[in-house]
Amino acid sequence: MDTKELLKKVRKIEIKTRRLSDHIFGGEYHSTFKGRGMTFSEVRQYQYGDDVRSIDWNVTARYNEPYVKVFEEERELTMMLLVDVSGSELFGTQERFKNEIVTEISATLAFSATQNNDKIGLILFSDEVELYIPPKKGRSHVLRIIRELIEFHPKSKKTNIAEALKFLSNVMKKRAIVFMMSDFIADDYQHTLKIAANRHDVTGIRIFDLREEQIPNLGMVQMYDEETEEIMLVNTSSKKVRQNYNRFYKEKVDYFKDSFAKSGAGTINCRVDESYVKKLLGYFKQRG
Repeated sequence: MDTKELLKKVRKIEIKTRRLSDHIFGGEYHSTFKGRGMTFSEVRQYQYGDDVRSIDWNVTARYNEPYVKVFEEERELTMMLLVDVSGSELFGTQERFKNEIVTEISATLAFSATQNNDKIGLILFSDEVELYIPPKKGRSHVLRIIRELIEFHPKSKKTNIAEALKFLSNVMKKRAIVFMMSDFIADDYQHTLKIAANRHDVTGIRIFDLREEQIPNLGMVQMYDEETEEIMLVNTSSKKVRQNYNRFYKEKVDYFKDSFAKSGAGTINCRVDESYVKKLLGYFKQRG
């Protein structure tokens, strides 16, 4: 892709996603994540209307009357985008590939964070961390992130979600708002997710295609695995083949749901032919 074409694509995504973040997501993002980063300020006596969850039981026991912990909002928050750039993201049977949806969602979230004067960082990963852009503020920084999402070519086509989460925990010492975007056709990341979710506010956005859920009966079909680069003939007319695939896919989806639920992290499931706008808005409103 030449520079002119790249800039045209970046501008097109900016116009679309900035409009969304300005008119729809700016306020929702702020109300959802405002005060998620809190620092302890003081202890004071309980007053009518205080949240009972903020009671400091040690001080309450010492003085024999209720006291609550008071926290101050950290004005500057940090958003980290963890984006899967493995081979399976280059799949799509509808109008667009999964990676195109990921780019638009990332840009929308980044511009929403910019409206809040937050920093935004990016981690691109396959089975290794391919690129790390430290958190910074500003439009030019967001445009750089969009450029990388459009034109980056990973070294590897495989996936290792745990590796990306380990890297996040190593580089981000302060609490951050983390959006991890992948098809999550992987396993062995539950433990590292728990560690990351204990420190950060993590949301997994699962991007998937209709044809990944179920293989249609199309007879003998030649299939290409983007991650292993293997070409194989698959007899999709075989009920057993379709059932085995469905079982495999369901196991990955169940592992995703179970892992994020046990870690206390949020999830969004977005099919490429569905409106990610509605999905994000519904999630923000639910959490706000």
